[in-house]
Amino acid sequence: MVPETKTKAYLAWAAICLIWGTTYLAIRIGVKDLPPLLFAGFRWFLAGPILFLFLVKKNYHLPEWNDIKHSTVVGILLLGFGNGFVVFSEQWIPSGLAALLITTVPFWIVGTESFYVKGANLNLRIIIGLLSGMAGVMLIFGSNIINIFDSHYFKGVAGLFIAVTCWSFGTIYSKYNTTKVHPLMSAALQMTIAGTVMTLVSIIIGEHRHLSFTTESTLAFIYLLIFGSLIGYGSYIYAIEHLPVSFVSTYAYINPIIAIFLGWLILDEAFNMELLLSAAIILTGVYLVKKGSAEVRMKLSRTEK
Repeated sequence: MVPETKTKAYLAWAAICLIWGTTYLAIRIGVKDLPPLLFAGFRWFLAGPILFLFLVKKNYHLPEWNDIKHSTVVGILLLGFGNGFVVFSEQWIPSGLAALLITTVPFWIVGTESFYVKGANLNLRIIIGLLSGMAGVMLIFGSNIINIFDSHYFKGVAGLFIAVTCWSFGTIYSKYNTTKVHPLMSAALQMTIAGTVMTLVSIIIGEHRHLSFTTESTLAFIYLLIFGSLIGYGSYIYAIEHLPVSFVSTYAYINPIIAIFLGWLILDEAFNMELLLSAAIILTGVYLVKKGSAEVRMKLSRTEK
């Protein structure tokens, strides 16, 4: 990987960590007033063509049929089921708890990859790093962990279980079934296809009859359209194209920290030594996964030689 591409890939990962840490709050605000499937799908339905037209104007190569097929699979898994069920779940569970449950994504991704690809990224450093990240997140939300088993949250927990499973499979499929077009063009296709399907399904089931925008839900929708979809998802697709998925998946550990920080900054929530300790543990986990992934790549390159 050339230095410029590597730098862009890590910047894309950093954008995911920052931006997607804020989207749980925006989703929670929006879903209070807007039907979930239409709320989730319509922003992708708009974001996809916007990004596509921008890339065409910049003379990016147009997709071939094979690119469209792979992008359809990835878009449906990541956005249709992955993001769609997160929005669905936040009808019943708080955004903080949703962020906690999403931290299981790295386990699903690394586990899926270990079965999908012979000799995939699994070593002691990665395992310890993943466990460290989970331990740090559980320390942050320790007092709320029992809520996962509360019957009031059952639908939300079930929805998030589907979300993380589909997101993990979609990530691995995307990693090992790359398209010939630029990652951003692939992201535009995925947004357009998934957004179209989700919006059509929401109309078929009659969600549009309950559409009622408020000032708060409108702002949440615009924020998710620009930052969550165009910038955030584009960054995710670019990152997994150029970095090990085990490292990229550690964004799920950073997101809850962002959510807690926003709570302290905006809602005057606690910011104490327990939080600082949790952040240190999580970032240590990120470091270990990064080092472990580098070791795996080096080992695989030696084997190929």
